[in-house]
Amino acid sequence: MIIVLSLLAACSTAEPVLYPNAHLQSVGKETAKHDIEACREFAEEAGAEEGTGRAGRVATGTAVGAGAGAASGAVGGAITGSAGIGSAIGAASGAVWGLISSLFSWGSSGPSQTHVNIVTRCLHERGYEVAGWQ
Repeated sequence: MIIVLSLLAACSTAEPVLYPNAHLQSVGKETAKHDIEACREFAEEAGAEEGTGRAGRVATGTAVGAGAGAASGAVGGAITGSAGIGSAIGAASGAVWGLISSLFSWGSSGPSQTHVNIVTRCLHERGYEVAGWQ
């Protein structure tokens, strides 16, 4: 259950928070949701992938953890006489550590900065004011 919730949290995306200006009040929240989606699609078409922020960090953290674990496991295994087994155990434990630490990192988990910039500008051109992302 914890793993499923963690994966869902990792896949969730940040949303722009719109300042309640006159334009937002005049068009309503439903229209604003459609405009946000249209701006997200516009950013994707422009080449700014939404999910590269968190997904890239998780993949990198897992790979780095596996590499570091394999190296340290091989050294430990060589000392005890079984470098291959030590390397395999180290790689597996390092990958798990890298995955978990990346999923629960305190860093930003939002979309790429380029995606945020394009969506924010698109919304601004449509009359909205983006107060931030969360």
